[in-house]
Amino acid sequence: MPGGKKPKRQLRSLIWRTPIDEQVNEELDFHVEMLTSELVQSGMSNGAARAEALRRFGDIKQVNATCRKIGAEGEREMLRTEYLEELRRDIGYAFRQLAKSPGFTAVAILTLALGIGATTAIFSAVRSVVLRPFPFAHPDRVMMVAERFKDQDVNVSVGNYTDWKEQSKSFAALAAMQFSSLNLTEGDAPERVLAGRVTSNFFPVFGTKPALGRTFNPDEDVPGRETVVVLGHNLWVRRFGADTAIVGREIRLAGREHTVLGVMPAGFNPTVTDEELWVPIAFTAEQKAEHDEHYLFVAGLLKEGVTRKQAQEDMDPIMRRMAELFPIDNGGKGVSVVPLSEALIGNFRERLGVLLGAVVLVMLIACGNVANLLLARGAARSREIAIRAAIGAGRGRIIRQLLTEGLVLSVLSAVAGVVLAYGLIRVLLANAPAGIPRLAETRIDLVVFAFALGIALVSGIIFSLAPALRAARQDLQGVLKEGGRGTTFTRDRFRSALIVAQVALTLTLLAGAGLLIRSAMYLQTIRPGFDPSGVLMARIALLESGYRDPLRVTQTFASIVEEMKGAPGVTSAAVVSQAPLGSGGGSNGLLPEGKPLDPANLINSRLLMITTDYFRTMRVPIKQGRQFTDRDKAGAERVMIISEELARVAWPGENPIGKRVACCEGGENDPRWKTVVGVAGDVRSRGPTVDVVPEFYLPMEQVPGEAWDWVQRSMTLVARGPSDATSLTGAMRAAVRTVDPALPLFSISTMNDALRRSVAQSRFNTMLLGSLGVIGLLLAAAGIYSVIAYFVRLRRHEIGVRMALGASTRDVVTLVTWQGLRPVLIGILIGTATATAATRLLRNSLYGVSATDPLTFAGVVMVLIVVGLIASLIPAKRASAISPTAAFRTS
Repeated sequence: MPGGKKPKRQLRSLIWRTPIDEQVNEELDFHVEMLTSELVQSGMSNGAARAEALRRFGDIKQVNATCRKIGAEGEREMLRTEYLEELRRDIGYAFRQLAKSPGFTAVAILTLALGIGATTAIFSAVRSVVLRPFPFAHPDRVMMVAERFKDQDVNVSVGNYTDWKEQSKSFAALAAMQFSSLNLTEGDAPERVLAGRVTSNFFPVFGTKPALGRTFNPDEDVPGRETVVVLGHNLWVRRFGADTAIVGREIRLAGREHTVLGVMPAGFNPTVTDEELWVPIAFTAEQKAEHDEHYLFVAGLLKEGVTRKQAQEDMDPIMRRMAELFPIDNGGKGVSVVPLSEALIGNFRERLGVLLGAVVLVMLIACGNVANLLLARGAARSREIAIRAAIGAGRGRIIRQLLTEGLVLSVLSAVAGVVLAYGLIRVLLANAPAGIPRLAETRIDLVVFAFALGIALVSGIIFSLAPALRAARQDLQGVLKEGGRGTTFTRDRFRSALIVAQVALTLTLLAGAGLLIRSAMYLQTIRPGFDPSGVLMARIALLESGYRDPLRVTQTFASIVEEMKGAPGVTSAAVVSQAPLGSGGGSNGLLPEGKPLDPANLINSRLLMITTDYFRTMRVPIKQGRQFTDRDKAGAERVMIISEELARVAWPGENPIGKRVACCEGGENDPRWKTVVGVAGDVRSRGPTVDVVPEFYLPMEQVPGEAWDWVQRSMTLVARGPSDATSLTGAMRAAVRTVDPALPLFSISTMNDALRRSVAQSRFNTMLLGSLGVIGLLLAAAGIYSVIAYFVRLRRHEIGVRMALGASTRDVVTLVTWQGLRPVLIGILIGTATATAATRLLRNSLYGVSATDPLTFAGVVMVLIVVGLIASLIPAKRASAISPTAAFRTS
């Protein structure tokens, strides 16, 4: 290794006058003197000769500066060449050193690759979901505008949207969309596709041009002219083979011929709900005056120079006026203007942020482990480093060499980490729950690779710097006298401090994982209110063109149910407007009889339209009263069954049977009363993680005709049969095909699968954080073991002396084990404090357990103590087997 003079020369050249300045001055003085001597010999006096010599040289200062510049550039080029040559030698030397210790190199690379791979995988997901801008022309100007009710953003009525559009001065455009699904009967197989019914200015709000054709004109967004469609890229490829001649072609959609106007580019998904096509919404004049049905998603493009705050201040008085004009529909409601990107990402920003924080903890634990390995390696190489220092290597040169070794190690780990991240991303996507926006777009690109390399280099500096500084500062004479035994344990407290930090970080990880596990166990104990075993469900949607008559709609669904009941293996079947654990479902305001019509007296409840055997099929218990019977038909007394929660809210402490409620049809002067004939058990319709809500059931034959428009003539067929409910799939398809071959059957699922999906997010969080906690625990255990093994090696002579003087095996085991447990206990104390603060970030992901659950924390502490004890006992047992004679001989 070269000596340390040149770095000093480089430093001196920055602070003091450089040798180049002296050389230039000496050279110029020499030439001036030579010319002066020649002029003196030609007969000039000394003074005149010097003056003439200086004159002939011209501006001596300028010449001096030019010469200095040329010399400095040459010196810098020489230094740069020498530096690159030294760097090349350092890198080559680092590779040779790592190759000499394959065990150390493999362990260090594996440890760092785990941290880098996990961090890179989660970062790539965070970048895809949160950090990457949405592909809008002006993403900072696109806002979601929603009604605000009880601290929640909710859908907008057509009347409110129309008034906002006419009165607002902040938006260049305000567009609306109704989430929908339509029957596509193009070709042999009918298919139900996700669709958006949109206003003609929907696409201009996002500034996205179609890949083919065009989007809607205003004159196509009117009743009677709305039979046009814009296709999504995925549907165009999947169903139409990416046919570029599709524009102008007619396809059969919702029972009517629609002309294809255009195809949107790949990746256009502004609401992240994967609509496959869009059709005009075509509001009628009557709809524009309605403020009671709230089903629109509204997006607006701010005018240039208008801020979100200004738009909010513009919209607030508009909504207040509308609440005064329509107190029944808008009473107690406000308006919310938020960036669309924030609204779409929602709380996934917080959830992914927690996971990213967790992998950073794993990365720090891994860095601590590698730092400990490098400290042990540095101690083993102390004599080598001391000899290099003795023959002239300066501290800076030694530090640079050791840092280079650490950086080479980190770059190799980055390559391994990226390979691991690729596999982890595939696992992540395979196990992720549905509904995380843009997660499917997660991939490793140049930005992610640069991130992995960046954290590897930063980590390399972090874990290499302390060992390098310690190696450069060691006592040269002391090391040479000790003959390479290295420093004593009592002087190497830094390694114990690393264990303290590792244990504290691991406790934080395990506490979070433990809380999520406890939460998942709690969710398993929650009864959904129905029996999911043996139940198969599927959605059926009738064609709009052929099923305008409400009577035909009810007869068709009743016929499908009867066909299903006759299928082999089916014990009962029914249809329901929305099965438990499904999305959607309408809600209505109920007014109990005897209370004045006022928004404060309306009870917002979930409406479910069912056939008679629904409760039997789902095994929902009837707590009071009776079920629906065949007598509850159109023209008979209007009846309803309510949930226990609705009974508690509407008539607390009273018997609700026989009570009457106004809902769903009629008006203030003509209420259509419905009599409560039964009380059903509460059902967790949104899954175990969501509290029960008031619900009421109406017999399908008695629902008002307009209700079929609310549910888009779509119902869920449920059937109970054998434990393997998937065996009923063929019978379901046959039952529907028998009634109408053109009807698609979609969203087929067992109820057990739906129940698992409802807790998928919780299970996903538990799996990820639990895996990271296990990795952190293993790394911490390895760190404890390495420190104690190092302690035994350094104090082998001392342990031999103790045993020669009468120390028992138990004494030695106790001594060594305590050296391992002491930093573990200190780390537990620190980690408990940090974990108490950190786990509060999980509040929104916990169910049935607090963020500071003492039982969880106690369990984590016990796990760490046991792991620390085991990791300490293994080297302690080895220490107790040391022979005093062998210890004296090797010392």
